[in-house]
Amino acid sequence: MLQVGLSLPRSPGGAAGAFPMAEPAAGEDTGTGRGLCPTEAFGSPPVTIVVTSEADTWDIDTSSCLGCGQFVDWDKMPEPQQPAQIPRDVLSRPPKELKRLAREGCWASSHAGRARLYPRLIQQVSCRLVTPDALVYRDVAGRLFGKPSVSSHPLPEFLEGCPMPTYCLNPHGVTALKKILICVGALFPDITHSPLLPALAALLLHYSEDEAQCFESVSRLIASNAPHAGYIDQSFLAHQASCMTFGDLANKHCPAAHRLIAGATENVLEVYSEWLSWLFPGLPFGYAVRVLDVFLLEGQKVLYRIALALLKQFRLSVAPAGLQGSDVKADLQDFVRNIAEHVTVDKLLERAFGIRLFSRKEIWLLQMANRKALMERGITVVQKRPSFHLAVDMQNFSSSIVTAQEMRLVWSWIPERFSLFPPLLLFSTSEDGCSLQRFYSCCEGYEPTVLLIKTTEGEVCGAFLSSDWSERKKSGATSGFFGTGECFVFTVRPEAERYEWVLIKKPELAKAVPRSRQRSPSPAPESLLGSSRDSRSSSPNHLAVPSPQRRGRLSPFLAIRHFVLPSKTASMFMSGSRDGIVIGGGGGQALSVDASLLWGHTERCETFDNPPLCQENFQVQLLEAWGFQSA
Repeated sequence: MLQVGLSLPRSPGGAAGAFPMAEPAAGEDTGTGRGLCPTEAFGSPPVTIVVTSEADTWDIDTSSCLGCGQFVDWDKMPEPQQPAQIPRDVLSRPPKELKRLAREGCWASSHAGRARLYPRLIQQVSCRLVTPDALVYRDVAGRLFGKPSVSSHPLPEFLEGCPMPTYCLNPHGVTALKKILICVGALFPDITHSPLLPALAALLLHYSEDEAQCFESVSRLIASNAPHAGYIDQSFLAHQASCMTFGDLANKHCPAAHRLIAGATENVLEVYSEWLSWLFPGLPFGYAVRVLDVFLLEGQKVLYRIALALLKQFRLSVAPAGLQGSDVKADLQDFVRNIAEHVTVDKLLERAFGIRLFSRKEIWLLQMANRKALMERGITVVQKRPSFHLAVDMQNFSSSIVTAQEMRLVWSWIPERFSLFPPLLLFSTSEDGCSLQRFYSCCEGYEPTVLLIKTTEGEVCGAFLSSDWSERKKSGATSGFFGTGECFVFTVRPEAERYEWVLIKKPELAKAVPRSRQRSPSPAPESLLGSSRDSRSSSPNHLAVPSPQRRGRLSPFLAIRHFVLPSKTASMFMSGSRDGIVIGGGGGQALSVDASLLWGHTERCETFDNPPLCQENFQVQLLEAWGFQSA
């Protein structure tokens, strides 16, 4: 139990410290004699708000009770740069229009506007039927803390190890924040780990009328049940799955930064496990609250976007010498803390929303797959923070083709849910001989696998192959292609480079199949879809939905989508026959090896849009296949 003394001073009277009234936007009625009802100021929201008392029609300056701003140290609060121009009917705007306004900072320059808008936006969040509200908070807080006097209460255990930023809160606000978090712990006993929650509560408290209103806002975000659009991770399992998901996204969308970090640290996942702290409490208040503006409307996907944009910007700020010998985690935190020296908040958001992420549903499926991999490692919902060890053991790893350092780089490229598991040597020509059938028999039953090839010229290349080699048998006598969009080819020597599925880098080459033409049902969380191509049963222009018995094993976010591909050659991932193995196709083969496993060929192909991976016609010196050692 984390023991933190909580002193409860008597509340000051009056409305001193309330928000200054924002300048009215064009056409906005300032009212005379009484405060504006929020629905008059912003139009009718899509949910019903019942005004039950005069206290609900508070005016930020003239309310006789403690109004919004009572928790703020105004000497620390950044001044608005320009008058707010908030449309009267902002809450009645269509969702897409509302998101655009938030991204553009429509209410960024109005503290009063945020104070009136935030509770209304949060009221629109779909949440569980029984969700503690302001009345419940007042009752529980009254019983926990009694009369305003000095007493001591421990903060909830789920906050252990989590930063608790206070931003621009005054001492009264810091006390209120602790009370709110203690009540959250009392009313949500299932929460075991939640790094985001303290920062979110602190930010909302700046714009809350009182503690009870802030608690209700936090409570609704905790209890959100919107499909594929969660707000707050509430266990170490969920948090670590989101860290792995961010690692997957960084691997795809920030390859230069990812390569930089992978070359400077032994554990890339350990660096990415702090991604959320880059935002909260890492970002300065003015940046953090702009992130909150869009987060309340769009959920966790926004946080991934902002963190990816920060990672890209960090790469640009690194000196040409790179990060060798430096503390990468400390460098990232220092960079984020001083982000204003590198990019404005408007430009940061512009770059974040310029990143073409997967859909919210696909990201959710990826998180579920990562969650499943963690559970296979023994992590449970009630698990506290364990020590994670590097999957590739630097002392025990041994390969005849690559060094441990090189294998660590390859391991950093593969999806996070697989990189949790150490590599397992399945086949080696130095030990098993140059037999293709022996290669197949050693690799069957393992999914995915990594193929490594060293040529007689000393060049090293390979491929990450997402599907079991036994899939080749479904093609009968023909050499049918199978696999998923997670397959990629790579070089290690003389230079390290990865070449992914062309549709990841150029999504404009394909378009999604219209929903009316999709016949496959949406996958359940415990039955994640994958895809393997079967030349007998699938259209050459579509990625196929797999048979039910294989749904839990393949890509959850590149294969469940159906694409209208420019040609069938855009999805030629892997193929195997008695004549040899082929990786990539269309206009050439990224990598092919004959049945003797002694001769190979490489050239550009349409599936991966890669250059030749080594000398075009090469002789194999060594070939290895690696699987993943499950717990």
